[in-house]
Amino acid sequence: MAASGNPSQDTTGMNRPPASRENIPIIDLHLCRYQPAWDRQVQVHEKVLQGEWPDGALIFVEHPPVVTFGRRPGSADHLLADPATLDSRGVEVVQSDRGGDITFHGPGQLVAYPIIPLRRYGLGLLEYMRLLEQIVINTLEPFGIRGCRDSCATGVWVDVAGPSKIAQPDLVPAGQCVSQRANLQKVCAMGVKLRRWISLHGLALNVTTDLAYFDLINPCGLSRPVTSMRSLLGAQCPSIDAVKSRMMEEFWRQFHGD
Repeated sequence: MAASGNPSQDTTGMNRPPASRENIPIIDLHLCRYQPAWDRQVQVHEKVLQGEWPDGALIFVEHPPVVTFGRRPGSADHLLADPATLDSRGVEVVQSDRGGDITFHGPGQLVAYPIIPLRRYGLGLLEYMRLLEQIVINTLEPFGIRGCRDSCATGVWVDVAGPSKIAQPDLVPAGQCVSQRANLQKVCAMGVKLRRWISLHGLALNVTTDLAYFDLINPCGLSRPVTSMRSLLGAQCPSIDAVKSRMMEEFWRQFHGD
């Protein structure tokens, strides 16, 4: 997954005014199919655009098994399973309007859709993507996992061969692709779209996701492995509700300043 949008102005570096906890609604859709959740994003986007929720909103959801395509040309070529296989596995296929390539959503995966007015916080698109990565890195750390970035691919990665399966966030220097390190696996995919400078879509963190579903696709078109918190932590893996609570606090900290 990746970014989509063509901002006409880069606001990177501007001071970000704090939001109020009371003014950023948290909407938990629990288990919800992709299309109804997408419709809810559009409804919330309108509330933010019209000033009803001027600081933005945050949607959490788990999706039933679904493969989604982004707007990147050729993304459909990265679907490896035929329709009969998808049907037998109960996997829906949806064309999305987000940026990026192909990805999978399913139970045990924490999906967050921040509907954020970027100009309200002085954020440019790339700065916002780095902020989402940092939110995930900070969410993982208390559970004994520390993620890293890849300058060549949006998302959060983990060194599965590192001590205690921990990798420093700055493990991969700028200009060096994570694909050059065979031990790194993707734990969180990201893809966003900007509409009137307000974000849609967001991130998908594998908590207890059944990773066998990823065999149906070439995730993000990268031919690189994925992992989950359960794969990394085994019996010590927290519940998705615990991860959600931690991520919620990290969103508050980044946007509210607490």
